[in-house]
Amino acid sequence: METISKDKFKVIGKNTERMESISRPNLSYWQDAWRRIRQNKVAFISLMLVAIYVILAIFAPILSSHNMAAQDADAMNQFITKDHWFGTDGLGRDLWVRVWMGARVSLSIGFIATIINTVIGALIGGLAGYYGGRVDMIIMRIVDVIYGIPSLIVTILVMVVLGAGIQSLIIAMIIVGWIGTCRVVRGEVLKQKEQDFVAAAKVLGVSNLTIIVRHILPNIMGILITNLTLAIPNAIFQEAFLSYIGIGITPPDSSWGILAREGTKMLRVAPHELFIPAFFICTTMLALNLLGDGLRDAFDPRLRGSE
Repeated sequence: METISKDKFKVIGKNTERMESISRPNLSYWQDAWRRIRQNKVAFISLMLVAIYVILAIFAPILSSHNMAAQDADAMNQFITKDHWFGTDGLGRDLWVRVWMGARVSLSIGFIATIINTVIGALIGGLAGYYGGRVDMIIMRIVDVIYGIPSLIVTILVMVVLGAGIQSLIIAMIIVGWIGTCRVVRGEVLKQKEQDFVAAAKVLGVSNLTIIVRHILPNIMGILITNLTLAIPNAIFQEAFLSYIGIGITPPDSSWGILAREGTKMLRVAPHELFIPAFFICTTMLALNLLGDGLRDAFDPRLRGSE
């Protein structure tokens, strides 16, 4: 009777693994990207952290028994207690509620401003890259002029003219925030418009706008999502900075920047009033940046065939 060596068992095992990998169902582009994100522990944990912050920002103030503006003279500058999970501020207001109400404002401004910037930048960059010629030259010269001016200075000037407030801050961020996305999309569209599927659409008589919106932009959606994720931390930090220096969000509205500014005044008396909002600003920006790096790897087509 013939004996089977260990080497033969190894060969059989390898062949079985190959057969299992071949028999796996085919995944779409988005399913494969989601699989990559789940395999990237750092990116997936970052995604979960941002999701937790968003959920707490929505529900924590509703479920709390404290009011954001309710003052308590007997509980001023308290540290963390059972009744006040994040302590209280200099007026005795509950910091747990104020932090998550501030998260609503900071995250809303970051997401809304960045999404609008991405849409505007994608459309303008798509037009510049697709049509080229004089249209591209005019658009890119305008972009170069705006790009040469520091965005923070433009934002501050717009805030001085329009006044403080959430709407003014979003408008100020939109005026200059779309430039980066425009340049990225233009470069990608210049590559995509030379592909065969674009030529086939032109032969079939599809309009140029339809080709841009339905054919080219979906093919660069991964890059847009990655750019969006990486731009949100900048918008959150910009809001926090402007609120910190007093020209962003103003009371009675709350944001992480306002909480950090108020906490700075009480740094020696109650340092937790500064450290708590600073912690959430830092962790949110770090999580979104790590998530953006993970999305860049997940949406990179060159990595799909390397596994």
